[in-house]
Amino acid sequence: MKYKVAEDSRPQLTLLIVATLISIGLWLISKYFFPSLSFVVYPLQLFATFIHEGSHVVASVLTGGTVESLTVSWDTSGEVYSVPSGFFGQLLTSSAGYLGTTAFGTALLIWMRYGFSSRKALYFSSAFITLMTVIFGLLAPALNVFSVKVTFGSVLFTVFSGAILSAGLFALARFGSLKWVNFGLAFLAVQCLLNAIFSLVDLFFISVMTEQLTDAGNMAKATGVPSIIWVFLWIGISILMISVGLRFYAASQKSKQHDLPFED
Repeated sequence: MKYKVAEDSRPQLTLLIVATLISIGLWLISKYFFPSLSFVVYPLQLFATFIHEGSHVVASVLTGGTVESLTVSWDTSGEVYSVPSGFFGQLLTSSAGYLGTTAFGTALLIWMRYGFSSRKALYFSSAFITLMTVIFGLLAPALNVFSVKVTFGSVLFTVFSGAILSAGLFALARFGSLKWVNFGLAFLAVQCLLNAIFSLVDLFFISVMTEQLTDAGNMAKATGVPSIIWVFLWIGISILMISVGLRFYAASQKSKQHDLPFED
């Protein structure tokens, strides 16, 4: 059955396509042609890392676990040390990183499609990173300094990068024109979705070729199910979420426009 894009969704869909093409183009150019341009996408990669690690934190807290630290490294990797509450809590916390990043990007798509304020979404993103940085990136490691294996340098970089990202998102939401606010939100949504897929592909090769400790490895230890199975499961769920999000994005939707985000 053919799926037709609704007429009233075409401006938003065009914006999404442009953001996607720019994102993929920047990634390909910086990776294969001009590595020096990697600084352009670097803040966006750090943003996706904060969302990934923050998803671990949220899952752990919601299931009654204890989070001892959150760190983001200069190479855009990240770690969360937590003490899960029970078997279910461990499974949900380990799965939350990749799936949470995909869910966040999908939620931004649906938020935009329903005509809600892009500025509010940027304010929320800024507040989320601020919360993760201050409470779990700074205070939690300080309170658990004798029980977690984090260095002063990793904590310092986490606080610094989190502060820069939070301030940048807040400034864009507060002072940016509506056109750039909408494009910025679409760009963040695309970055979350692409980062989740690319990271899962990387995780596949890591799981096959190395014994490096990963989220999939944690799931394998907890359940006895091979890590590669968890990688395929997460990829399938991520693709399903993205597919649902795109269908919402392209569907006709009669809703009250709080910000009239595409009129200019």
